[in-house]
Amino acid sequence: MTTQELVSQIKKKKSFLCIGLDVDLEKIPQHLLEKEDPIFEFNKAIIDATNHLAVAYKPNTAFYEAYGIKGWQALQKTVDYLNKNYPEIYTIADAKRGDIGNTSTRYAKAFFEDLNFDSITVAPYMGKDSVEPFLAFSEKHTILLALTSNEGAFDFQTKKVNEQELYKTVLETSKTWKNSENLMYVVGATKAEFFTEIRKIVPKSFLLVPGVGAQGGNLQEVCKYGLNENIGLLINSARGIIYASAEENFAETAAEKAVELQQQMETIIAEM
Repeated sequence: MTTQELVSQIKKKKSFLCIGLDVDLEKIPQHLLEKEDPIFEFNKAIIDATNHLAVAYKPNTAFYEAYGIKGWQALQKTVDYLNKNYPEIYTIADAKRGDIGNTSTRYAKAFFEDLNFDSITVAPYMGKDSVEPFLAFSEKHTILLALTSNEGAFDFQTKKVNEQELYKTVLETSKTWKNSENLMYVVGATKAEFFTEIRKIVPKSFLLVPGVGAQGGNLQEVCKYGLNENIGLLINSARGIIYASAEENFAETAAEKAVELQQQMETIIAEM
């Protein structure tokens, strides 16, 4: 999916909501555990109930890898289901990969060719030659970890190197890499006060923003400082939506929570 196609979906749905599919078998409704593939059945129900409200879905691959081959198969089935039934939806592999060139190339092939995701999250710590293999897939997006929502982000990301915070150096350096126009960036919602500085460096790029809801991020604050002329934000919510209920009507309840966010987004878009 191109950036323009993503922008078109945002305008059509009046939403920039991304739903995180972080499936924990201990948290899903008990009746699903009787199914042959409870992870996929859970995802399918959530997707069917919320696809008109969301423009993207983001499975965190750790939640699938933890269940071995069955988890990986559930991930494959989930992405296949999205691509076949809702091709307008943007898919994000939240895999946080990043390694030396040859290894990164294999990771890129796994997620872009085999699983056919639209994008993948990548850690920039190993630098240019660990990220450019992902960027070589010109029809895909690479979402670089810039300023994350966790407490430990302050251990390194905001430390100054040559009088500049490290996350700013990451942003500026990444713009020099080949096919950098295919970059997006992860910026945590709990870091709303940093969005102004980030937008000075990457004014046109899309930002994937986790942390709204359960982690304490504020949608209005993020939008105040992070929006650009094409919206430029994908606001991710996982637990607050997918685990809103553990009853048999869990998907309907998830949709109700998604509507709450979507309606806020519609108001924000109308006020731009």
